[in-house]
Amino acid sequence: MRMTQRARNATIAVAAATAIGASGVAVGAATAAPAPAPNPVANASAAGLPASTGTANTAPATGAAAPGTQVTVGGERASYADVVRRVLPSVVLISTTEGLGSGVVLDKAGNIVTNAHVAGGATTFQVQVAGDTAPRSARLVGSYQPDDLAVIRVDDPSGLKPARFGDSAKAQAGDVVLAVGNPLGLSGSVTSGIISATGRVVTEPASGDGRPGATLPDAIQTSAPINPGNSGGALVTVAGDVVGIPTLTAAGAQSGASVQGIGFAIPSNLVRDIARQLVGSGHVTNSHRAAIGAQVGTVTGQDGTPGGTGIVAVTSGGPADKAGLRAGDVIRTAGGTSTPDTQALATALAAAHPGDKIALEVVRGTERLTVTVTLGELPAS
Repeated sequence: MRMTQRARNATIAVAAATAIGASGVAVGAATAAPAPAPNPVANASAAGLPASTGTANTAPATGAAAPGTQVTVGGERASYADVVRRVLPSVVLISTTEGLGSGVVLDKAGNIVTNAHVAGGATTFQVQVAGDTAPRSARLVGSYQPDDLAVIRVDDPSGLKPARFGDSAKAQAGDVVLAVGNPLGLSGSVTSGIISATGRVVTEPASGDGRPGATLPDAIQTSAPINPGNSGGALVTVAGDVVGIPTLTAAGAQSGASVQGIGFAIPSNLVRDIARQLVGSGHVTNSHRAAIGAQVGTVTGQDGTPGGTGIVAVTSGGPADKAGLRAGDVIRTAGGTSTPDTQALATALAAAHPGDKIALEVVRGTERLTVTVTLGELPAS
């Protein structure tokens, strides 16, 4: 089994972020070496013994601490081994024909949440649970590309330990967090860092079939190193609560080289909401996402560069239709933000909510118009 090489970039102010997990490495970055096939016996040690974690403000210990002992040095916590032991059984390794990724156990019924890009186009999976000597079979419950989330369910849920989800609305810059997952197929790996910021808007690149990548409107930025294979895993607090699902890591906007210390996670409150809907019906019934009610595509100029977001068709009775927009109109800005392509429009809409009004600068033939649209809700999956 090897990591796939499909790249994902997230558009942010000064860097392009690249999705990690079943997808590969950033375009222009060094190609990832094939990941070793997971060895269930060798990797099972992760279930009983914590992976090595980063430490903060530590000093050389004068003596070895007993297993499970929480060590403090100079008043600062020097070990998160107890947290890791609690969390590891709830984080699984997911294998598909496309590559490897991670997942987090939702409940004792066997439902596991992961990224939609980890699930890819697969409907069946192999899931390695910490402590098991053989993988378990699983199948797709549902996937929601706009939020890059999916739920799969193992056929045999015996012994699964559901993760404890925290309230991501309480996450603050400076909080210490651990990223738990399976980078490069190395199961049960743990890295440490802090929450660098909350409320980031990041956008993945278009998929191989031309569909716009997911735009994450409220991502948690973290300094905890995340790498290919971490996607779909857990970003946890020092109390062991999941506050996010690691999804993207950054790459230089110009060089494309991987940038450690800038990663992004989907907040746990959104994860729980979307996962609940997927478990309940197999699809999302309430997206909470703003939409203009039109099918759009990128307009390319004669020089090959994006020249705007063109309206291909409008939904009858939808927001665009009610505002007087037509097929053939080209959206140049949305809310004052340039929209040279569909990705840019998606990013602009991600910051809005259904019911908000947004001003669109539109080119219609030789006319330049400003049209105000009352946004609707993105249709359910």
